[in-house]
Amino acid sequence: MDLGLADRVYVLTGASRGLGFATAEQLVADGARVVISARTPERVTAAVEALGGPERAIGLVADLTDPGAPERLVALACERFGRLDGALISVGGPPPGSAARVTDEQWRASFETIFLGSVRTARKVAAALPDGGVIALVLSTSARSPLPGLGISNGLRPGLAGVAKDIADEYGPRGVRVVSLLPGRIMTDRNKELLAASGNPERARAEAEADIPLRRLGDPAEFGRVAAFLLSPAASYVTGVTVPVDGGALRGL
Repeated sequence: MDLGLADRVYVLTGASRGLGFATAEQLVADGARVVISARTPERVTAAVEALGGPERAIGLVADLTDPGAPERLVALACERFGRLDGALISVGGPPPGSAARVTDEQWRASFETIFLGSVRTARKVAAALPDGGVIALVLSTSARSPLPGLGISNGLRPGLAGVAKDIADEYGPRGVRVVSLLPGRIMTDRNKELLAASGNPERARAEAEADIPLRRLGDPAEFGRVAAFLLSPAASYVTGVTVPVDGGALRGL
């Protein structure tokens, strides 16, 4: 199936590695061009090279806590590639810890990045999108079911899922779609860190896999393919939904 991605242009935040980079890889492989951002210059440079260089990808060092970052990303896409068709908004995971134990400062910092940074970026991107544009937010299965030891994620992700639904209703009449993706246990650097923090990574991985019907952790490319489809014109009648990519771990219908 042709996803219709040829020459389309997407902004992807937090995309120097992990799920954002995996999505960028799939978009570029199908003919799209991407503007990626992350906070570390070296990682941005390496990711752009891995994606094929300036003909297919360009990068911007940016932090979504900066109110000006979304506007710079939109401007860069339009300046270098002449259009903008959508965005994947992904941010790093918050620090671990139960909701009762994380500090006020950790809550504030995570809210600025994960919640407000994502909402601000979605708003700025939506203003620049044409009919047929799309915004995808990378959340977590914690949007539907709390995860042990990730209190901040359990608090902020459901709120973002609600925001995504709200703006899907608002932007829908303009032909702009909004979707949320809920990755489960996928072997990104973030999940490797969480497994290592358990003190016994092998046992922690085995326990995690035992709770997944497919009995394995996901590969980032598996997430990237789902995200690329939802960002593509092939998914033109899909909006306002949360889509788990979790091997069946969520038990709700």
